[in-house]
Amino acid sequence: MQKGFLAFALGMILCGGALRVWSQDSGTKQPPEKPVSAYRLEFSINELDDGKKINARHYSVNLTDDDSSKELKIGTRVPVEAEPGKFQYVDVGTSILCRMIARPNTLNSLSLQVKAEISSFALPDQGTRGGEQALIRQMTISGGTLVVSDKPVIIGSVDDPNSKRQYQLEVTTTKLR
Repeated sequence: MQKGFLAFALGMILCGGALRVWSQDSGTKQPPEKPVSAYRLEFSINELDDGKKINARHYSVNLTDDDSSKELKIGTRVPVEAEPGKFQYVDVGTSILCRMIARPNTLNSLSLQVKAEISSFALPDQGTRGGEQALIRQMTISGGTLVVSDKPVIIGSVDDPNSKRQYQLEVTTTKLR
């Protein structure tokens, strides 16, 4: 019985070695897995009045460099009467969509694409539509940048056409350990 076990064990070792040699010689080598890095993205939407910061809202999200995209969405779905008796819902608030893109064979190997949509109701003194429904103000800032760790980068800015205010979208990327 011991000879049978030894023969079986020897056969398994030889077959295992032969399979290993066969898989190496067959040209089906697997590329080494690329390590995945995690990042925290901290967004600030800064409101400036005549160049002076008067308000800032902060949002953050974690993602890895192999994630396709992440979205932050804060707000309210508001019913708006499209025609008598028929309503459609409109999102009012803040939405930030971000995506990291690997850039192989470059010095800075990651870029960041961001799109922020910010909407709010107009103030009563800024008018209404038809005297009944409030106006909704919207801003969109969309842009990209190379990932720079631990330094704030302004993605874009827009001026408010009704005042001397400006809105800036800023992101700080931190690599998590």
